[in-house]
Amino acid sequence: METERAPGMTHRELHWKDGVPVSRRFGDVYFSRGDGLEEARHVFLNGNQLTARWPSGAALRIGELGFGSGLNFLATWQAWRQQERPGKLCFASVERYPLARPDLQAVVALWPELAPEAQQLVAAYPETPQGRWQHCWGNVELQVDFQEAAEALACWPAGAIEAWFLDGFSPKVNPDLWAPELLKEVFRITQPGGTGATYTVAGAVRRALQAAGFRLEKRPGFGKKREMLTFQKPGSAAKTHPEDASD
Repeated sequence: METERAPGMTHRELHWKDGVPVSRRFGDVYFSRGDGLEEARHVFLNGNQLTARWPSGAALRIGELGFGSGLNFLATWQAWRQQERPGKLCFASVERYPLARPDLQAVVALWPELAPEAQQLVAAYPETPQGRWQHCWGNVELQVDFQEAAEALACWPAGAIEAWFLDGFSPKVNPDLWAPELLKEVFRITQPGGTGATYTVAGAVRRALQAAGFRLEKRPGFGKKREMLTFQKPGSAAKTHPEDASD
């Protein structure tokens, strides 16, 4: 049964069920019903071993499919800030169906511990999300392409990304974001030696990642999910970093 609507919600892309935001378009939750923040940390931060890989004095460049509520970005930003790294965090994402600002504000309010980062994200978030949006907070840079993923990734240069978060809605309801052609683009954009992680171990996703050229590994999943998936592009990381994740 759907819960009462939160004040100020526009309800273009989501509704609330049992205290969790659900996509009206895809009928899927935006994050784990158990603990979305801990799942983000387990799957994406730990899955990519980010805290161990963050370089000193260089840029770490993360790519994401499915910006959604911004939770993965906020969790990454918080972890980066807590590590007090001198380098730069560059986070590039795509989102075809963005949340309106009031919806985003209501969702990120679910995690008070992310408030310092979440408040800054909401304040900067565009009133009308469309096209490419970029914003910087000191040494943290966020880019979100509010368009079809295939169109967006076609403009990202080869080798631009060191770690991927694949966080689209379930492959069963949103297969376009897991299409073999799109994952080939992910491979092209990944730096040699670069990694990625996702909550799904669906056979079609595994086969598409393998066909693209990635090496796969199943790992323990979060909560009730028995397994998750990590992947890596063969080769050694380059010594230099592209200036950004776009032309």
